[in-house]
Amino acid sequence: MAETLFLSKTDKAGRYAELLPQISALIQGEPDLTANLANVAAALKEAFGFFWVGFYEVKAEQLVLGPFQGPVACTRIARGKGVCGTAWAEKRIQLVTDVAAFPGHIACSSAARSEIVVPVFGKDGEVRLVLDVDSDLLNDFDSVDQQYLDQLSDLITRACL
Repeated sequence: MAETLFLSKTDKAGRYAELLPQISALIQGEPDLTANLANVAAALKEAFGFFWVGFYEVKAEQLVLGPFQGPVACTRIARGKGVCGTAWAEKRIQLVTDVAAFPGHIACSSAARSEIVVPVFGKDGEVRLVLDVDSDLLNDFDSVDQQYLDQLSDLITRACL
């Protein structure tokens, strides 16, 4: 695939529907996980203009910052802590419309207002990564984001893990 995204849709679902096959083409056949995650984060940031998009990898019973796009971020997160650690511990997507209302939210940036975190599973069914997407707007994520980012998680598992 060329290093250019082709996005003509303006609605969120349409944009995701156009983006996912392009991400698939971008990461298929590339064996390096870091390169793939970097391109996925960049593609999501470019397509939607999210405030922060990135990955945390499970390493030695912590989430450790991986490839991302956006301002500097927290480097390590404990299991069950914050939105990312909760997604890892509960093995399910966390969709938070207002991060200030999330018990134990870790504020890596005070500009983040809403967040969605999607666990990415290895072929063994264990969480290997989490995809973290932050917005500087309240209530910016919904079931459309959840549906397509879940599909993206499956795509990453099939292609990279």
